[in-house]
Amino acid sequence: MSEILFINGKVRFPITIDPTVWIFDDRKVDLTTFFDETREEPSEMETYLKHTSEHWDREIRDGAAFPPIQQSVKKFKKEQLITGTFGIPFHPFLTNAEILEDAMQVEIETVDTTITLPLEAVEKAILGFSKEGKPLKEDGPVHLYFNDGSNRQNPIRNIRKFTII
Repeated sequence: MSEILFINGKVRFPITIDPTVWIFDDRKVDLTTFFDETREEPSEMETYLKHTSEHWDREIRDGAAFPPIQQSVKKFKKEQLITGTFGIPFHPFLTNAEILEDAMQVEIETVDTTITLPLEAVEKAILGFSKEGKPLKEDGPVHLYFNDGSNRQNPIRNIRKFTII
């Protein structure tokens, strides 16, 4: 089984992706809770305030001794990584590929079939890459979940390539 994915077709930059490194990516989401949560896109003001407050907090903490609870938090996060079920939003990868303006659909090539979906649906999709702390070796390297969770129980599996058409 190949663990590498490709994005090609009507893109300015064809991309090769290795999903095995996504476990370390901050953009990952917990698939056990993702579809049950209500999400709202943050406004520009909220994003600005969040970044400003993070900077302020860093300035205040600079030179401060951290309480011993940090070790417990690190251990908890490590435990989450080795037992969690994770996915990652597909949109940033499509943005980096720079899809051409006339693109309308995406062909998803799997081991045994090709599925064609509207570009809008795929842009909002989540790519599942780990289940219970293990990479998706049997039917992976990724599963494609629609953002609304409508195919949560039966995602698109065995994906090898995304061709923008």
